[in-house]
Amino acid sequence: MHIIDIIKVLENKAPLSLQESYDNAGLLTGSSGWECTGILCTLDATEEVILEAKKRNCNLVVAHHPIIFGGLKKINGKNYVERTVIAAIKNDIAIYAIHTNLDNILEGVNNRIAGRLGLTNRKILLPKPGQLMKLFTFVPVAQAEAVRSALFAAGAGNIGEYSEAGFSVEGTGTFKGSENTHPFAGEPGKRHEEKETKLEIIFPSWLQQNIIRALISAHPYEEVAYDIINLNNEHQSVGSGLLGELPEALDESGFLHMLKTSFGLSVIRHTPFLGKKIRKVAVCGGSGSFLTSKAIAAGADVYVSADIKYHEFFDANGQILLADIGHWESEQYTTELLIEILQAKFPTFAVLKSGVKTNPVNYFLG
Repeated sequence: MHIIDIIKVLENKAPLSLQESYDNAGLLTGSSGWECTGILCTLDATEEVILEAKKRNCNLVVAHHPIIFGGLKKINGKNYVERTVIAAIKNDIAIYAIHTNLDNILEGVNNRIAGRLGLTNRKILLPKPGQLMKLFTFVPVAQAEAVRSALFAAGAGNIGEYSEAGFSVEGTGTFKGSENTHPFAGEPGKRHEEKETKLEIIFPSWLQQNIIRALISAHPYEEVAYDIINLNNEHQSVGSGLLGELPEALDESGFLHMLKTSFGLSVIRHTPFLGKKIRKVAVCGGSGSFLTSKAIAAGADVYVSADIKYHEFFDANGQILLADIGHWESEQYTTELLIEILQAKFPTFAVLKSGVKTNPVNYFLG
C-alpha cells in the first residue's frame, strides 16, 4: 500500500476543499508515491512524534494540526517547527495534516466531542454556504433510470438524511450531428428529435469530477449535454461547530462536573452561572470564540470550546454559559477518530496511536 491510498481515504472523509482559507491541510512532507510501512496518528506532529514514528517503523504521521502553518523562509532548526520538518525529511517520514476540513464535517472533531457528552439530535451550528452544485442533463427516456442510478451511486442526490433526491421532466430534444458522428439515435447530417428526460440532481462541489465521470460513462450519447451551476444553499452537513441536546437536563454545576469527568480536565474557565438548566449544548473543538453569537442565536444553554480570551467572555452577555476547557483537551479524542477512519478501511494494516502527549499547556494545582 502506498501513502496515496491512505490520503484518498482521508480526503474522501474530509475533502481538502472544506478547509478554511487560512489553513494548510494536506501532505506537508514526503511523497504520496512512497510505499507505506505504518501510520502513526497524533494531534500534533512534533519532533518527538517524528522520532516515535521512526522507532515504531511508521513512515506516515497523520496529524490534526499542520506543523507548517505559515510560510517557512528558513529551515535551520531554530524553532520547533523547523526541527520537526528537518527530522521528518532526514528520516523519510511523510506528514499529513487533516485540520479544519475534519472540523467542518458533521462526523468530524465536534461530533467526537458531542459523543463524549452524550448529545442527541446533533447538527452543524454554522452550516457553510456555497458547497453545493446542481447538475442538469438530458437523457433518452429509456436510459434515464440507468443514468440517474449512476449519478446516485457517485454521490449525487443527498439532502440531509435523504438520499437519491432528484427531479425529472420529459420533453423533446433536438440535435444534428456532422458526417463524422455516430449518433445514438438519428442519422448524421439530419436533425433528429428525441423524447428525453431532463434530470436535475444536487451534489457536493468536491464530487464534481466523480459526478461528471459517472454521467459520461452511463449516458448513451456520443456528446453528453449537461449544465452545472453553483448553489448558495447552506450544506447542512458541512460547517463549523455542532449543536445537540442532553438526554436529561442538568443544572450548571452538574453539567460542568460531567464535562470535567468526560474530558479528564483539571480546570474549566467559565462565565458566571445563570441559574438555569442545561439541555441544549453547542460545542466547537479548538479556538471557537467566533461561534459564541451563533450558539446564543441557536438557543444553546452552554457553549463548550477553547482559547476564549478575557474580553470574549463578555460576549456571553448573560445569555449563555461559556465553558473553556482548553485547546488540546477539546480535541484530544481526534486521534481516536483518525484511527477509526483508517482502520475501517485498512483493518489489517498498522495504524497506531502516538504515545506522546503534545499538550504544551500545564496546570499548577499545588
